Parts: sequence; C-alpha cells; structure tokens
Amino acid sequence: MVGFAPTDIPPTIGMKLFSAGMAACIADAGTFPLDTAKVRLQIQGESSSAQSKSFSFAKAKSERSHFKYRGIFGTISTIIRQEGPRSLYNGLVAGLQRQMCFASIRIGLYDSVKQVYSGTAQAHGYTGTNIMTKILAGITTGAMAVSFAQPTDVVKVRMQAQTNIDPTKPKRYTGAMHAYRTIARDEGMRGLWKGTLPNVTRNAVVNASELVAYDMIKERILKTGLMADMFPLHFVSAFGAGFVATCCVSPIDVVKTRYMNSPPGQYKGAIDVAVKMFREGGPVAFYKGFMPNFVRLGSWNVAMFVCYEQLKRVCVNVVNNN
Repeated sequence: MVGFAPTDIPPTIGMKLFSAGMAACIADAGTFPLDTAKVRLQIQGESSSAQSKSFSFAKAKSERSHFKYRGIFGTISTIIRQEGPRSLYNGLVAGLQRQMCFASIRIGLYDSVKQVYSGTAQAHGYTGTNIMTKILAGITTGAMAVSFAQPTDVVKVRMQAQTNIDPTKPKRYTGAMHAYRTIARDEGMRGLWKGTLPNVTRNAVVNASELVAYDMIKERILKTGLMADMFPLHFVSAFGAGFVATCCVSPIDVVKTRYMNSPPGQYKGAIDVAVKMFREGGPVAFYKGFMPNFVRLGSWNVAMFVCYEQLKRVCVNVVNNN
C-alpha cells in the first residue's frame, strides 16, 4: 500500500487550506523549469506581432523559422546553455508566494463552496451534486484566488521572461522584492494588477476544468471499483485533469502571459493582445507552447493532487493522535 490510508474523519477547512498551499508549492518547485520554458515559448515573436497588421500563413512560417526556442526540452537546453541553469528558476520566489495564497484558496475552498452550491440547489428541489455545481464551485474559487494573488503572478511572469544572456547589461529585475518595487514605481499599483481580467478568466477556466475533471474521474473510478482511494487513483485522476485543463486553458494562458509581460502601451488590453496574436500566427498562435504547457500542467497536477491528498490525511492523523 502506497501512502496514508483514507480516514473516516474529514479534514477541516484549515487543514485543506494548508495542505493545498503546501502541495502546490511542492509541485511548483519541481516543475518550475517547465513553466519557464512555457513562458519563453509563449512570448517569443511578440514584438513583431505587435507591429503586424495582417496575418498570412507564409509570413507566420517565415517568422517561426527565426525563433530561438523550439520545443520544451530544446528551450530548456537553450536557456541552460546561454544563461545558465539558475535562469530556469527565475521567479521561483514569487511563484511560491503565489501558490501559498492562490492554491490554498482555489483548491482548499473548493469542497466547501461546492457544498454551499449543493445546499442551495437542494433547497430549490435539485438533489445531489451535479456537474454544474462543481463547475460553479471551480469558477468561484478560481476567481476568488486571483483577487489575492495577481501581483505575485505578474512578478513571476516578468522574471521568467527576462533573459540573462548579456552579463554586461543590468537585469530588468534582480529579485522578487525588487520586481514588486520596480513595477509599482514605474507603472503604479495598476502595473501589479496588469492582466487581471485575462487571469481571472484563465484561472476560472483552469480551476473549473482541473478540479471538476479530477473530481469526476476519481469519483467514477471509485464507483466502478477499479482502484481504491490511494496513490494510483490520485495519479490517474490528476493526469487526466491536467490534460483536460491544458486543452481548455491554453489560448487564455498565452494571451495572459503576453499581456502581463508587455511594457506599458504595447497593448490596449487583452482583446488587443488576442487580435495581434491572430495576425501573427492565426489560430495556431493561441496554442503556442501547448506541449510544454501540458507536460508542465500534467506533471504539476500529479505532484499537487498526490501531495494534497496525502497532506490532508497527515494533518487529520496528527490532530487526532494528539
């Protein structure tokens, strides 16, 4: 038997918040190079797209032939060769700060919000927890979490996007705290909340697809009796949830990344980013970095959900044994 066995005592909200935050930090630390590669792939070519007035497949093909980064492992290899391995972890501090306040809310409060919506639905004559209740709970907690964690996400993306090829040139940001101060000074407090709308949209979608997919896959497998509520079940459910989430969120994720990384005045808003992206590369542009996004999100989901399930059980066992 792998991991801690399930208990009959449910974890408290506090246990869920703590377990979700810690599990997300563990997952982030382990998959951060993949996330950095995803960001670099998503933003390359954006300068030319901002100036482009129309789209043609021939032009897009010509521009892609000059791209520096190719594929997830090619991107990681290029970053290590040109900037050193530490560059793969640019923005890690901001990423961990983000997960502690972001994941704890969107994941830790999901079950509680789902129960609230289920109670409301039952009061109006609906029985059980249907898929719409789960989707609404995922959207709600995802949007709530962004309102707390947006500045940390902006800093994380900015630091991941900066390159360290020329040592004679000063870095845009020397660390997470320097990035917070610089953005607030140069762009105002609005700069720290840049891209909130696409980020709310992105995280509402990813949270709904990710948590609902995990919830439903796990629930269905348990009903069939193929697996017990242990590590293998959590692994399979998390991997499936990662694929579903990547398919749903990739277009929004690319728009969010480009907008948050852009200097003041380059784009008028998220819609402007999407329009210029379409001119640059057509519909395919919205799935830039899909494979690294899936590799990253799939592995992140596996690490996070497995750790989350185990940490909840550890918390319950520790509290009950004291």
